[in-house]
Amino acid sequence: MAQTTPKHKIKDSIFTNLFQNKKYLLQLYKALHPEDYNVTEDEIADVTIKHVLIDADYNDLGFSISNRLLVLVESQSTWTFNIIIRALMYLIQTYHDYFKRTNQNLYGSKKVNIPKPELYMIYTGDRKSIPDIISLSKEFFGGTKTAIDAEVKVLYQEDEKKYYRTVYNFLQSI
Repeated sequence: MAQTTPKHKIKDSIFTNLFQNKKYLLQLYKALHPEDYNVTEDEIADVTIKHVLIDADYNDLGFSISNRLLVLVESQSTWTFNIIIRALMYLIQTYHDYFKRTNQNLYGSKKVNIPKPELYMIYTGDRKSIPDIISLSKEFFGGTKTAIDAEVKVLYQEDEKKYYRTVYNFLQSI
């Protein structure tokens, strides 16, 4: 009898599939921004980088709120400071796609409109002494000022069993 191997990225798959529904994107946004209670599903656009047919980078979740806010979220069960660099790469690609989609000329003299970015990592591993915010300049350049910096807010789900239970209950309510 063949032994089945569990999919290593099951959390990733559940996460990305769940948030393809604007209803759940809106719930996530409101959890991140409870003060913005007037936002509607119509203001949300999925901007997740998807590369189905080619071997290239892609992110777990990206969405915009109108043209004012850009939110990128990564789900991780293994800790890595490299998430900052990946998030920055995803942000640049998402901005590139945004400028193309909105027909803005980066080479013209008119200042382009750009949505404010927010970068998050949902971390489901053991918290230990992991900070709530990680920064490119702090973690990679000893805190010195650099030409560019990026900060990633770390959101925690410490209990893996609780994570699966929460996702299972969430999916049952769909």
